[in-house]
Amino acid sequence: MLSVAAIIDHARAIGVVIPAFNVPYLPMIEPVVQAIVDQDSFGLIETARLEWIKFESKGPAAVAAEFAKWRKSEYTRLHLDHVPVIDEDNQPVDYLSIFKEALGLGYESIMLDGSRLSLDENIKATRQVVELAHAAGIPVEAELGAVLGHEVGPLPSYEELYASGLGFTDVREAGRFVRETECDWLSVAIGNVHGAIAAGRKDQKKIEAHLNLNRLEQLSWATGIPLVLHGGSSVKQTDVLGAMKRGIAKINVATEIRQPYEVAFKETGSIVRAQQAVYERTVWVLHDYLGIAGIRVRVAGEILENTGESARH
Repeated sequence: MLSVAAIIDHARAIGVVIPAFNVPYLPMIEPVVQAIVDQDSFGLIETARLEWIKFESKGPAAVAAEFAKWRKSEYTRLHLDHVPVIDEDNQPVDYLSIFKEALGLGYESIMLDGSRLSLDENIKATRQVVELAHAAGIPVEAELGAVLGHEVGPLPSYEELYASGLGFTDVREAGRFVRETECDWLSVAIGNVHGAIAAGRKDQKKIEAHLNLNRLEQLSWATGIPLVLHGGSSVKQTDVLGAMKRGIAKINVATEIRQPYEVAFKETGSIVRAQQAVYERTVWVLHDYLGIAGIRVRVAGEILENTGESARH
């Protein structure tokens, strides 16, 4: 069975992207997996620390247990997203204990977010996590630059942020960061923003972000590893498609499926209806937005050869 690292490498090589779907509510896992299967695609299920602190995913163990009920390894794997060194409320996090728990639970890739640290501190923390994870054969995603949006306080307008380049990943720093940490994937900031999680803002429509593709191309050359686009919901579609050809091999999708779940549940009180809303939006993301229906064999074909299974969808 191909590792997640190999699958992401395949995606980068052929210019497609692997979506990673955040699940702040446990009932979202089943419809997301089913949508991936029905579209004969491939994707990750992921949970971030803020989703068990500020939403209802309940933590790495609960997500892993729910994922195990619906897991189809030829279509999807489990990723631990955004475990920060310093969190959205500027509080320190015991990140190593979270990673040790996740590795014990069978997570197949993990992400340390040291973006609120200085460059040297981020390198030091990331290197520590890389050594821990690589000893277990698990790839590590890191972040350099600041993908904004999760902060509690107000931010300038998006156009001001983009024009200023605030938080954008520095090309020279990225080259040094990857060499010294030996991380496997790098989350970059090139105009992408996270959906708001603060009370009173999380239900608002997310702004349409656009990407600095020239900066992305430079980052790809400087690092030589798969790059990751966080805040994938509501990015201008032409920019996302362009990013796939310039090194983005993983894209995080959260708001795009969270809000339909919340709206449907609020309106109907039915988890089944909320799950249907998630299923339909996930199909849209895979088929219409990213255009990656049917890519499973191209990115994970060795799995079919090893199991003798033939594509049925």
